[in-house]
Amino acid sequence: MKTAAVICEYNPFHYGHKFQLEQTRKLGATHIVAVMSGDFTQRGDIAVFDKFSRARAALQNGADLVLELPVRYSLCAAEGFARGAVGIISALGCVDMLSFGSECGDIAALREAAGAVDYAVHSEYFQMLMTGGKSYPAALAQAVNKFYTEDVYQTISSPNNTLAVEYIKALDDIGSSIEPVTVQREGAAHDSAEQSGEFASASLIRKRILAGESYSRFAPETSEPAADIRRLETAILSKLRMMRQEDFANVYDAAQGLGDRLYKAVRKACSLDELYFLTKTKRYTLARIRRAVLCAFLDIDKKLLLEPAAYIRILGMNSRGREVLSAAKSAGCALPMDTSLRALMDTSREAHRQGALQARCCDIWSLALEKPRQCGADFTAKPVMIND
Repeated sequence: MKTAAVICEYNPFHYGHKFQLEQTRKLGATHIVAVMSGDFTQRGDIAVFDKFSRARAALQNGADLVLELPVRYSLCAAEGFARGAVGIISALGCVDMLSFGSECGDIAALREAAGAVDYAVHSEYFQMLMTGGKSYPAALAQAVNKFYTEDVYQTISSPNNTLAVEYIKALDDIGSSIEPVTVQREGAAHDSAEQSGEFASASLIRKRILAGESYSRFAPETSEPAADIRRLETAILSKLRMMRQEDFANVYDAAQGLGDRLYKAVRKACSLDELYFLTKTKRYTLARIRRAVLCAFLDIDKKLLLEPAAYIRILGMNSRGREVLSAAKSAGCALPMDTSLRALMDTSREAHRQGALQARCCDIWSLALEKPRQCGADFTAKPVMIND
């Protein structure tokens, strides 16, 4: 038994994801665990389909066990996203390797880049660039370019490489024995409007889904209703307009003046796009602004990010997934695991607080559907069980 983990969003699950799972098998994995964002995603958006239908697609196309990445991690920048997911994988106690996609497909180059990033962000030069108003990605790129060779700079300049580097750093920081392995990304680039054969970016597929167009060439189609953040637009603007200026200071990732800009911008903005436009500067990436807006809307503050996961929630599994759970229990899994959110909330005070937040976020997500659902779906939804 050799268990691999993948960290994912599957927003939606597409054939590029299936390719990664197939390649992970070829790297020696007999079992694959997917740690997947639930209702909100790292680009500062909502998931286009509910987490259980996305878990089903993953299980039908190569994954064996799907676990939920809590919202306070899924709305983090790359470093927090990686640390939260790696913490869950490590807690299982039975994962042998972490598989991730990358543009370069070279684990040695990614390891070198991880060391370069760690050195660069602790340098005085990087701090000077940040103080001078550079965005984090721009300051990091400039610092790495100053201290390292062109090939290292090019490695950290690609979106999937950036996350890969953070996964390696997260594993190193906790002294994990989990082996990082990488699958070279095929086809369309991240967020690309282009397509390549049966591969297209998740961004392009989402646009097709929300436009009511066919996307079966690039991803398994589903009859599940799609969620659109535009249906939450008035609710988001309403919540942010009611916040005081000092409230924005506690929002996750709203430091370096971003909270003040959001407070001022929301008093003029009449749409989300206008809010993003009025807030945007060279210092703040659009993804960071979108994440900060959702964190403010969902009451996710800095303290929540620092709080370690109190449980592991299972969204679905097949027979091999059950074997992974058995191995995790035998290895002394460090956190309580269950398919029931309510049962997990009863395990500790921290679990109750974290689970309650997760349930509220699910209730809010459902308002983005054309036909909103009642509250409590996170307590009544059944896990996906695949009999194979």
